Amino acid sequence: MNKAELITHIADEVGVTKKQAEDMVEAFVKIVTDTLQKGGEVTIAGFGAFMSKQRKGRTGVNPQNPSEKIQIPSVTVPKFKAGKGLKDALKAKKETPPTEMPPSTPPPATPTF
Repeated sequence: MNKAELITHIADEVGVTKKQAEDMVEAFVKIVTDTLQKGGEVTIAGFGAFMSKQRKGRTGVNPQNPSEKIQIPSVTVPKFKAGKGLKDALKAKKETPPTEMPPSTPPPATPTF
């Protein structure tokens, strides 16, 4: 699902215009981004938590010259941790047994000439 499809689903589900749904999505993205930039965390109970983590700097290998070592600086990266409700919903989806199909009859024997 892309952003436009998400906006359409929100508009239909909540009963608002697509423009209002687009404003909601934009506001959510901005709030989460601003909070993570400030080092905060956004937690939605039952869904999950958005957070930022500091990835340590390390020594790597230059892909264009494998004998050359390069220093990779530390960087802040976004992270999402799924909540229990989301995990349970996905597990329930996976654990549903497939619908039983009637036993198949063996194919007819091929005639030999």
